[in-house]
Amino acid sequence: MANDWRPTAGVGALRLRARLYAAVRGFFAERGVLEVETPVMSDAGNTEPNIASFSVGFSGRTDGGPRTRWLRTSPEYPLKRLLAAGVGDCYELGRVFRNGEAGVRHNPEFTMLEWYRVGWDHQRLVDETADVVRMALALVERDARLERIAYRDLYRDRLGLDPFLAGDDELRNALGDVAVDPAGLVRDDWLDLLMTHRLQPAFDPSTLLSVHDWPATQAALATLRDTGEGFAVAERFELYLGPVELANGYHELLDATEQRERFARDQHVRAARGQVQPPIDERFLDALAHGLPQCAGVALGVDRLLMAMLGTDRIADVLAFDFGAA
Repeated sequence: MANDWRPTAGVGALRLRARLYAAVRGFFAERGVLEVETPVMSDAGNTEPNIASFSVGFSGRTDGGPRTRWLRTSPEYPLKRLLAAGVGDCYELGRVFRNGEAGVRHNPEFTMLEWYRVGWDHQRLVDETADVVRMALALVERDARLERIAYRDLYRDRLGLDPFLAGDDELRNALGDVAVDPAGLVRDDWLDLLMTHRLQPAFDPSTLLSVHDWPATQAALATLRDTGEGFAVAERFELYLGPVELANGYHELLDATEQRERFARDQHVRAARGQVQPPIDERFLDALAHGLPQCAGVALGVDRLLMAMLGTDRIADVLAFDFGAA
């Protein structure tokens, strides 16, 4: 008899997931952060060139709307629309979808915890994000200390190069014996490869490391800050538990005009790569134009957190049924 009907995660992992969800909801309820639900399908997609969206076709009456809908890669845009409408501090715990991301550590559908704090900056949100992770680790009788480092200092201290001033050749040479096909790679690609292949593997597994103030070219939806040294940094952070990236947060961009320009740049890159260009989210831009309150937001990968809690490298171990068993 075939056994491919069986779940990929054990009962203990499923129970731990349920305990984690309950703990997350209790954490935010105690702090007065509102849980909300936003649509999984939208008539707009994510323009980020390194993220691929799923699209679906609607067969019923649309009243003039597009039949093609896009599965969300994050609840970010509708959550910010709620912020612009005056909802205040809010969070969502739910499924998101990314095309082409399947493997030992990735699943095309996964669970994301995303939340926003009105009046906060990215540095203040680092502390709360660490609190969430440490609360989760406590469920398995573990803990981790929080350390902070600027992106620039991380590269200077551990690789001996300045990521903002070093030439592309210097970045490539810093990869050492890491073999990479250089065709089509640009500066940000080399910086990312140094992070994933040279820096992350050496991160202390007992430490939560917050890396903040990233290159302006990697701002995504974060605001920029002039350093006074001829370049700006993105007020963004990523939080790592050892070598595992858990969360990505921003001091959010409030300028609708600048955001539209960033979307246009994304679409230009997509066109050059021959990628699909999803429609830009005009409702989100309208919400920014109406007025988004100063805020900071962060997205945390729940499945990655569970993997770290259980000490496994296989995402299948924390999913009832992974992509291959669905």
